[in-house]
Amino acid sequence: MSLSPSAAPAANTGAHAMQALNTVNSETILAAVLQSLDDDKGEDIVQINLRGKSEMGDYMVIASGRSTRQVSAMAEKLTDKLKQDLGIISKTEGKDIGDWVLVDTGDVIVHIFRPEVREFYQLEKMWQPGKVAAG
Repeated sequence: MSLSPSAAPAANTGAHAMQALNTVNSETILAAVLQSLDDDKGEDIVQINLRGKSEMGDYMVIASGRSTRQVSAMAEKLTDKLKQDLGIISKTEGKDIGDWVLVDTGDVIVHIFRPEVREFYQLEKMWQPGKVAAG
């Protein structure tokens, strides 16, 4: 049985999609995350390299949104973009409340906060090198 002319492009498209998935790495995901957060007017975007520090992922990204609505919308758009562009299904927590949303892509962990909540938890201070607490 041979492929009909109309079936051949569909077969090639599937092979192309598989090839695209094989080229996705943590740097590709990081770039997509940073672009999405920037496009959605995320504030104070910080990326932290976790390699050699933690097994949970390669990078952590922390950003702020001005309101619960913006925080939730940024997380929603990010998960949609990762799914559409890279085929990555992300796990999210906190989107319904919108104070602090965690988006876990596997290789890149994203935290999106309202500014007051971010200041309270000071998550980046735990992970950035060379920071010494004043005593």
